[in-house]
Parts: sequence; C-alpha cells; structure tokens
Amino acid sequence: MKIGIIGAGNIGGNLTRRFAALGHEVAVANSRGPETLADLAQETGAMAVTAAEAADGAEVVVVTIPEKNIPNLSVGILDGLAPGAVVIDTGNYYPKQRDGKIEDIENGTTESRWVQGRLGHAVVKAFNGIFASHLLTHGKPAGTPGRIALPVAGDDPAAKAVVIDLLDQLGFDGVDAGGLDDSWRQQPGTPVYGADLDIAGVRKALADASPERPADFRG
Repeated sequence: MKIGIIGAGNIGGNLTRRFAALGHEVAVANSRGPETLADLAQETGAMAVTAAEAADGAEVVVVTIPEKNIPNLSVGILDGLAPGAVVIDTGNYYPKQRDGKIEDIENGTTESRWVQGRLGHAVVKAFNGIFASHLLTHGKPAGTPGRIALPVAGDDPAAKAVVIDLLDQLGFDGVDAGGLDDSWRQQPGTPVYGADLDIAGVRKALADASPERPADFRG
C-alpha cells in the first residue's frame, strides 16, 4: 500500500518506521523540507518528500502535525490522493500546552471534525491516544491476551475498516468508536486516552467518557 505521512514527529516518525518495515511504500514529509529527513529515509527506506508531494497517489495519508499548524497546510494538499484514499488524523488539541485557543473546538466541535473541515477531505481519527514509543514496542500478534486496542472514529465504515486492518498489521486491535462526532470520547483527558487497554477496556472507557472537556484541555 502507498502511504503518505505528513508530519515526522514522534508519531509520524514511528509510523514511518513501522509501515516501511511492513513493506508498505512510504513517503514522509515535514514542514522543514525533505533534506531534514535524510536520516529517517536512510534508516527506513521511506522516501522523503515535500508536504505537497506526500499525498500524490497515496492510498492512505496520515496527518500528524500540531493542531495549530493544520490551517497552514497548503490548499489542495490532498488533491493528488488515489481514488478512495483514506486520510487519518492523529491530532490532539492542546490549547494551554501548545496550540492556543481554537474557538470552534472550544465551542464543541470535535477536534477531528475541525481538522476535516480545514483539509476538505473526510478523515478517520486514530493513533491519537497511544504513546509514540509504544508503536515500536507494544504491538502483539492477533489473539494475544491483553493485546492493546485503539479506538477508530469516522463517518465512513469502509475507511475505518482500512485503518483497523492497518492497526492489526502493526500489532494492535481496532475498536470502532463511532462517527466523527463521537470522537470526543477519545480526545485528551478521556479514560481511553493513553491508557493501553484491550478491546473490552477500550469499549468501557469510551462508554464512560464525559462530554465535558477537562480544564487542562480547555483554552
């Protein structure tokens, strides 16, 4: 599968490593230019590209950049996607720690619904609540007791199925967490966030989530 990754921080870098190791054709980009990704490209065999090129022909694109930088992505950055491509949003809103106040999110729009509106393409929310290092170290074969599960939210069941299959390849179970407007259940400060739970634990944590955003994650 051809996978583009926009953002080469902790999550983006480790997804580049894992997807490339699984044999996917990976193109990775950051905001500083492909020359700054030479070491990652050499390590993984991924192709370092510009952000504008990362989606070209991609069947899956992972957008994994700070929320505050989403509006800075160029218009049409996803125009080159392959037909039926899936776009994954891994982002989280950290108003006090990093992003400043984003009024739409403060007023109740889920983080990924806000991202989707700015990208102009449907997104699936996934990978936002796992520690980046665990992508390298915590994957287990299917059926392993206690295998970590991750919530996957989005409006297109077929797109979610693609993401859940990728999770399985990485060594994690996927849990359908509902539509994109339900994705507040996996935002920062919720019971599932950063918890490394199995399938039953994820389902319970999603059910136990409160729609009130914790004070630490309000602007």
